Amino acid sequence: MPDKATTRLTQRDIARLAKVSQTTVSLVLNNRSDATARIPAETRDRVLKVIRETGYQADPLARRMLKQRNQILGVFTYESVFPSASGDFYHPFLAGIEDCAEQLGLDLLLFTSAPVTSGRRQIFHENNRLRIADGCLLLGRQIPSDELARLIAQEYPFVSVGRRDDAGGPVPYVGADYVEATRVVVEKALALGHRRIAFAGPGAGAESSADRLVGFRAAAGARAPWLPGADPDALLDALLERKVTAVFVEERADAVALHATATARGVQIPADLSVIALGDSTRPAESDIDFTGFHVPRRAMGLQAVELLEAILSGTASERQLLLPCELTDGTTLIPPSKGL
Repeated sequence: MPDKATTRLTQRDIARLAKVSQTTVSLVLNNRSDATARIPAETRDRVLKVIRETGYQADPLARRMLKQRNQILGVFTYESVFPSASGDFYHPFLAGIEDCAEQLGLDLLLFTSAPVTSGRRQIFHENNRLRIADGCLLLGRQIPSDELARLIAQEYPFVSVGRRDDAGGPVPYVGADYVEATRVVVEKALALGHRRIAFAGPGAGAESSADRLVGFRAAAGARAPWLPGADPDALLDALLERKVTAVFVEERADAVALHATATARGVQIPADLSVIALGDSTRPAESDIDFTGFHVPRRAMGLQAVELLEAILSGTASERQLLLPCELTDGTTLIPPSKGL
């Protein structure tokens, strides 16, 4: 057990010691009858036993704040998801958010009144209702840094679903570890014998794009080509000109388009060109191709974002920036390069 004389325990510590989720610890500590009834008695007793043995004491200020809360969490999406062509991409995030909110006995409020200004949605406007909610979850591929900075300056509790760079202060987030996942799949291709490899995709703008390129270069080196264009014909021309044997495509929908273009032009995948998809499609891409690469832990990100926001609101958050591992997939689109390449 941690030395309670020198270490201030957190809910995360109690969860680790009791081998349960932080959500379960929060429910037991706050004794929410509607939710705790769903926790097995054995699990509840195990949490209480760890609390007794460690001498854990919940922050009294956080307890008072809990009683003053509306028990409502806001959800703001910088991209439309109901309905939307990107709905399939965002659904797992929202499902995870809903699951955790239900476990915690919290209501969700989807902020939909935000106007679109200069082509983007803004959380701050004259009729914003942020204060109705105790805190807010932010969803979107790109979130304006000025809005993040304002949220931080106003000390409004929020958590971004996805890693964000600092904006006038550290941004609380639950993100995916794109750097590590990309590095691993690139090293897998190198181990198979690929030497002429390339990165295809924006590689900049959103943090998720930049992180993928960082992971690629960490394994491939700075000289490996980066092809930011998404036009499949132009991309295939560039790959063939450079005699690339394995390409790492940032957006799965672009990997699907490249596969179709290559097939139509007589380039066999993966015999002539291995194609690795670095994540999931953010736009419709009908295909049953089993791409080698990885999947983003979207449901887990949504769920743990709610857990983090709840910990921030209750004053028990020990870490405010979390990266979750991506799910690596073997797939069928990466094989050793053809002999002579």
